[in-house]
Amino acid sequence: MVVMGESTAYGMSATSERFRWARVVADQISEFQDEPVKLYNRGIPANVVSPRSPGYEHSAKPSALERYEEDVIKLNPDLVILAYGLNDMRCGNPVEQFREDLQRIISDVKAKTRAVIVLLNVYHITQYRWYPPFDVGGVHHTEIYNLAIRQLADANGCIHADVYAAEGRADWLVHPDGVHANNLGHKLIGNRVFEAIANSCSCLSLSTHRLIGEGPA
Repeated sequence: MVVMGESTAYGMSATSERFRWARVVADQISEFQDEPVKLYNRGIPANVVSPRSPGYEHSAKPSALERYEEDVIKLNPDLVILAYGLNDMRCGNPVEQFREDLQRIISDVKAKTRAVIVLLNVYHITQYRWYPPFDVGGVHHTEIYNLAIRQLADANGCIHADVYAAEGRADWLVHPDGVHANNLGHKLIGNRVFEAIANSCSCLSLSTHRLIGEGPA
């Protein structure tokens, strides 16, 4: 399992590894498999999708488009979770440009691996005017990005994890920094990602059905 994304994917503001949403997902999948998941967390704080993003100069590098071959494809993963959009939305990256760059990554991962791909949408945050140049987004921009990400998932046969809806725009799930999920927020995000995977991948039910002597429908 490879997770590639930004600071929340990395686990920023979680107080320990066990609360990071990527670890929450990996642990829950491991509960229902014969072997535990091997997790490669390739989240980078302040990362953006590509050098075309207006925030690239002030971002942590390399961008997703510059690193996905090394950080994802070379690992030959079974499961890839892509969590981008927050920083690009916050720095004013045009949504169609973002869509094009993320599509390039999705297409190449699909062509060169047999991985199941999960797309997360943009998380709920409480502060849109802090941390320039990542200070030009808003709720309306988030909704536009989230629509584009859902459309990408549908068009490419990817699993869509609506973590924004899982958070319910509840401000108490956000760290005081205004941008990252706190422990409870990470837990809800992880649960939603696992839920989306479990609803789409019947193989997760095999060990459960063996216990009761039935096969999945």
